[in-house]
Parts: sequence; structure tokens; C-alpha cells
Amino acid sequence: GLITWILANTLIGNVSLLAKFAGWLAPFGRLVGLDGFILAAFILGFPANEIVIPILLMGYLSQGVMMEPTSLAALGKLLVQNGWTALTGLNMMLFSLLHFPCGTTIFTIHKETGSKKWTLLSFLLPTTVAFIICFLVAQVAGLLL
Repeated sequence: GLITWILANTLIGNVSLLAKFAGWLAPFGRLVGLDGFILAAFILGFPANEIVIPILLMGYLSQGVMMEPTSLAALGKLLVQNGWTALTGLNMMLFSLLHFPCGTTIFTIHKETGSKKWTLLSFLLPTTVAFIICFLVAQVAGLLL
């Protein structure tokens, strides 16, 4: 939470470090049908997956605090204003289902197995699958649309 707050509230010019980080991730995000803010939210949400959406909203709203949308319609409008399409929503769901476990789970895997190899594999395998599936879906959608 502290790292996210610092990134969202530290400005270079008029742009937050969070926005700069998302901008750096944006080309890779587009390749897999997502955007830089989505990837940044997943990275920063590593300690607890349930904070991914609040981090994403913080980035989109350019506000240094976590916000909750006032309604489902307001959330939909915010996502569309930030370039979301049906493909973005689909790949967001796929990535959410397939990506790395949260930090607590990774820590538990390391504690239970005592192996750095299995801990790393438990992070890399689902993350690689998530990126491959999202990449394939984005490329097929690009060919069809």
C-alpha cells in the first residue's frame, strides 16, 4: 500500500510515477490485449490480488487515494474512457484467472517446500500461461476485427 501511495503521489512534472510506470508497461500491455495501468495494478497488487482493481482505478482517475466507483454505470464509463473494449475485459478476466498467486501464497509455497526452484516455478508457470493465452486471444481478435 505504501509503495502504491508513493508512486501515485510522487509527481515528475505533472505526471505521477504510477502513470509513468504504466506508460512504460503500455506497449507490452497492448500486445496482450491489456494496457499499462492494468499490468501495473497486477504488479503492485502482488501482495494481495484483491487490491488490483482499486489500484487500477487509482491510476485511471489520477488520484493518490483508492477510490470506489459510485455505481456500476460510473465504473463502466471510466473503463470505456480509458480505452477498454470487450477484448480488454475478456483478457483482464483471463489474466486474473491465470496469473501468479498472491504474495502470501508464494511465501507459503516457499515455506512449505523449502525450495526456491518450486517457489519460482509456482510464480512463472501460471504467469507465462496467462501472458500466452492473453497474447493469443489478442492476436486472434486482431485478425478477426
